Amino acid sequence: MVQELTTATFDEATASGVCVLDFWAPWCGPCRMMGPLFETVADDMKDTAARFYKLNVDEAPEIAARFGVQSIPTLLVLKDGVEAEVRVGVTPPPALRKIVEEALR
Repeated sequence: MVQELTTATFDEATASGVCVLDFWAPWCGPCRMMGPLFETVADDMKDTAARFYKLNVDEAPEIAARFGVQSIPTLLVLKDGVEAEVRVGVTPPPALRKIVEEALR
C-alpha cells in the first residue's frame, strides 16, 4: 500500500528502514503514468520490509528541495533516512523492483 506523505509526516515516516518515495504532482503527465506502476510494485512487494510513499511536490516543496528534486516523477530510495538511490522519469516496474531489492540487502 502506498501512503501519501506531507511535510509534517515525512521525517518520522522515513527515519528508519527502506523507504521508496514517488515525488509527483497531479498536473504532471509522466507522473500519472508512473503512479499505477508504482502502486503495482508496492502491492507486489507488500511482504517485504520496504515501505512505499508518494509526496506531492506542490504541497511539500521544501522536502523536494531538500533532496534536490527538480524534475518529476522522481523516485527516491532512503535507507535509514539516507539517500540510497534516485531515478528521474518513469521507471518500469522491473527496474523499480531491482532498485528496492538492492536497497533491502
